[in-house]
Amino acid sequence: MQENTERQRAVLVAVDTGKWDADESIAELASLCDTAGADTVAEIIQPADKINVATYVGSGKALEIKETAERLNADIIVVDDSLSGVQTRNLTELTGLPVIDRTVLILDIFARNARTAEGKIQVELAQLEYRLPRLQGVGGGLSQQGGGIGTRGPGETKLETDRRHIRTRIAFLKEKLEKMEKRREVTRRFRKRDGIPTVALVGYTNVGKSSILNALTGSEVLAEDKLFATLDPTVRRLAVGNLQHVLLVDTVGFVSRLPHGLVQAFKSTLDEVRFADLIVIVADASDPSWWSQLEVTREVLEELGCSEIPVITVFNKCDLNEAASALPGIPVSAKTGQGLDKLLEKMSEALSESVVRCKLLFPFSDAGRAASLRNRGNIIFEEWREDGLYVEATVERTIWPRFIRYSVD
Repeated sequence: MQENTERQRAVLVAVDTGKWDADESIAELASLCDTAGADTVAEIIQPADKINVATYVGSGKALEIKETAERLNADIIVVDDSLSGVQTRNLTELTGLPVIDRTVLILDIFARNARTAEGKIQVELAQLEYRLPRLQGVGGGLSQQGGGIGTRGPGETKLETDRRHIRTRIAFLKEKLEKMEKRREVTRRFRKRDGIPTVALVGYTNVGKSSILNALTGSEVLAEDKLFATLDPTVRRLAVGNLQHVLLVDTVGFVSRLPHGLVQAFKSTLDEVRFADLIVIVADASDPSWWSQLEVTREVLEELGCSEIPVITVFNKCDLNEAASALPGIPVSAKTGQGLDKLLEKMSEALSESVVRCKLLFPFSDAGRAASLRNRGNIIFEEWREDGLYVEATVERTIWPRFIRYSVD
């Protein structure tokens, strides 16, 4: 589908019920809009005890929003919450402008950034599952006509008129994802069989996870100063301390109040985190709200069931904060390389429980087995002796049984 390349002018709207920091949340919403291709022209926050079930903000406030939008020549209203179909329809009628909510905005960015077949399927599935229960009462608001934010994804289907088509499509996409997940599970089993530990980089979006992966592995993974620049997981090999190799996985970033449905939709991708041997949480040392980044990340990890996996906390962009050394984690800079040696050292220490330090003697007839050890472990010392090849090494504990018969400890 042809994308609208012109930047839209957006009025941001939020209701402050005291459940979270509304100023911080709407600032993040502005960043999301910028990533999606819209410029924020006004931010309207309404203090209230509860959200209006019919119009989100109340009809009087809606008319005030309309006047502001007209005065500033706005193109779209973006709400810092998840709206019902009725709320979307009523607010659209009262303001005379298209209305999208926080979830639709995030999904729009996901649709823009998905590169792999699996990522695109996950985005479309999440969009359809989010829209299906909201079709009743939404009028033409979800019709995929025109361009701009909220129109990327499932193509030109008129969603509000074809529920059966949507349900059939959802079932089809789920079946495809299930097959992809089975292939991913086979890959994980091979990794475990080969004794290669997995280290997952997780954290808030735009904290520099991809930049750290690039700096550590010499890769050229896309790393932009935008929210959700990386959506599909990226895996690279990395030499770490006592191990010859680990697999370093870069995953999709998180944001505050990431809808539960989105976490579920991307669970197969996030399973790379669930099955990791070590998690490296990355925060932004230059961001004053780094503590909320960590809180959001830990909440998502808890939802994924990762609370038992060892964790290292890293503060990237320490070159932008002179006081970074006082933060509760390892200060690093993917840009300058500062602190990366310390990070590798900590990763090695954290993974040390999963390796065995050993002394082996391969008879001449089995000397070829040492090649397998070199690929899957770390050779510390080796020499040819009169009775075979003597090797001192560290090897992943899961594949240690393959070499234990050669042990001379």
